[in-house]
Amino acid sequence: MIRVRPEILFLVHRAPWPPDRGDRIRSWHMFEALAKLAPVHVAALADNEQDAAIARAKMAPLCKSLMVEVRKASRPQALVQAVLTGDPVSNRLFRNAPLARHVGGLLSHGDVSHIVAFSGQMAQYLPPPSHFSGPVVMDFVDVDSAKFATYAEQDRRQPLHWVHARETRVLGAYEAEVARRVDASLFVSEAEAALFRARSGLGSGKVRAVENGIDTERFDPALTFDAVDGGDGPLAVFTGQMDYRPNIDAVRWFAADILPLIRRQHPAARFAIVGRAPTYDVRALARLPGVAVTGEVADVRPWLAAADAVVAPLLLARGVQNKLLEAMAMARPVVASAAAAEGIDAVAGEHLLVTDDAAGMAAAVGSLFDDREGAGRMGQAARARMISRYGWDARLAPLGELLGLPA
Repeated sequence: MIRVRPEILFLVHRAPWPPDRGDRIRSWHMFEALAKLAPVHVAALADNEQDAAIARAKMAPLCKSLMVEVRKASRPQALVQAVLTGDPVSNRLFRNAPLARHVGGLLSHGDVSHIVAFSGQMAQYLPPPSHFSGPVVMDFVDVDSAKFATYAEQDRRQPLHWVHARETRVLGAYEAEVARRVDASLFVSEAEAALFRARSGLGSGKVRAVENGIDTERFDPALTFDAVDGGDGPLAVFTGQMDYRPNIDAVRWFAADILPLIRRQHPAARFAIVGRAPTYDVRALARLPGVAVTGEVADVRPWLAAADAVVAPLLLARGVQNKLLEAMAMARPVVASAAAAEGIDAVAGEHLLVTDDAAGMAAAVGSLFDDREGAGRMGQAARARMISRYGWDARLAPLGELLGLPA
């Protein structure tokens, strides 16, 4: 068969639309970048039927073909299957037979010339090299096996220690095996890419950083936003997916240990936890003085616009935190842990404040509450940094080169 023009298969672990959480923000902009290079077939999973329906309605007119399947495996079921088969639990959670058959059918027709897989769980849908000769790019985003290593250390005295230790080992070996057989493996920051090179033994020719960007026209403090519910005191805001363990640990620490220190100097200080799917433990934090838990909101920008400080007290963070890019693009002063700030190309003390202990974080937030003019200058410097450094077009420009497709 003579292929007239290139076509790209984009494998995604969560359908990219709507781009309202970190992974979907990156995958949506990647989809847009790929669609500028060639027609795109999208094969994706969704967490539930509502998400799948929303994604199908938006994306179907934009794709050469689209399939979105709802994943149904529970964590206990995936763990049992993984132990029996020797697979990573992460793969079993995202295994879907109809999607695998669909991908196989697309590849058998011979129209697909290039493949991009987003998130390591989708590597299981890649054809073996003997069955596909075109370029294959794997966007791991983060080194997930390293995340599970941290979980294992944190849960050393709990039953989950064994589960996380096993996932560290099995998933790490799988990630390295996948990276050896694809043409390029991408990570969201140079720190993540360097970590993976050290773990896999692969060089910079095979492992690259392609950083996240930010839409500075959408996240623009000059726009007008509706007022948010709140009080009269200074407001600290955290945004994120609130059933994700690092976010849960971060807001629990801030609400229980840091906010009380802030309220000694600022008795009316408030802390808003803004994000979808808050767990019971997160919702319970609303019982603490000054703490509000919003749950899912239609738009995080009004909360960012209202914030006197945006906080990211993450004890565990991988890659580039979209929550920080969004806050900085909105010209908000940010206080972050070193882990959260690591992937951001910004200068501590000029574009944001970085500190790691409760007293230091409370003092940093308090200093922003006390010095509104200084906080404003830091916010403006942060926005200028985002505009100059983090446009999505610039960040994703390497995709065409890696796939051998001219822009």
